[in-house]
Amino acid sequence: MSKVAIMTDSNSGITQLEGKELGIYVLPMPFIIDGETYFEDISLSQEEFYIKLKEDTDISTTQPTPGNVMDMWHEILETYDEIVYIPMSSGLSGSCHTAIMLAQEDDFDGKVFVVDNQRISVTMKQSVFDAKYMANQGMNAKEIHDVLMEMKMESSIYIMVDTLKYLKKGGRITPAAAALGTLLKLKPVLQIQGEKLDAFAKARTVNNAKTIMINAIKSDIENRFGNDISNVWIHMAHTDNVEEILKFKEEVLKAFPGYPKDNIIIDPLSLSVSCHIGPGALAVTVTKKYSK
Repeated sequence: MSKVAIMTDSNSGITQLEGKELGIYVLPMPFIIDGETYFEDISLSQEEFYIKLKEDTDISTTQPTPGNVMDMWHEILETYDEIVYIPMSSGLSGSCHTAIMLAQEDDFDGKVFVVDNQRISVTMKQSVFDAKYMANQGMNAKEIHDVLMEMKMESSIYIMVDTLKYLKKGGRITPAAAALGTLLKLKPVLQIQGEKLDAFAKARTVNNAKTIMINAIKSDIENRFGNDISNVWIHMAHTDNVEEILKFKEEVLKAFPGYPKDNIIIDPLSLSVSCHIGPGALAVTVTKKYSK
């Protein structure tokens, strides 16, 4: 039986410490801040990131270097026979396609299996947990890869954006649209399902946005996941908004009576997403459970 390692990147929300405790390898994502490279959870903490973001510091995302990726693979393969690598969605970064090409090199062909399962943050984290479970059950890397690829569309993230400033800054909306949206105090709700971060709805208040997101989750459960709440994971995320996400969790639990409170993971949203949407965002997600 092959000894299979599970590897992801820090966009999963799995910290270096958590990765060590769980036996999961976590590649830190790099950021360029005022021309200097920082690595998430290594030389850049969540707190430091948001301080710089609110100060209008020049922050941009970038891919891990091929050398960093391959060095980590070489190190892991000294102990393991195979690797399942789960990076952030190819629709949000080119790093996944780069990893797929690197995995075709002679040193890694047939040993490293890169999963493009179109997820990020807590939904991506759930994929990593599923992969670890499968590895512990004795499945090989290709089998784990194939299951995760089959499940890649069975998840959604809904995000309420608190400010339009960062969407405008990143060129995702025009200055005119941002100005009008700010004037009308709009709270856009975005969706990540599959490859892209897309507009989903426009809300006039935070409470309205929360209702839209809860109803979207209900619709997914009813229409995509067999109308069975025991068949899904509901998780939540935020960008530097701990107090509000805890309040929102109570509202979600009221909307889904019977759902176990302890099953809801709450994590900060990936810093790669936070760059584009800014602080104050709230997110709720639904993911179909893996079952053998």
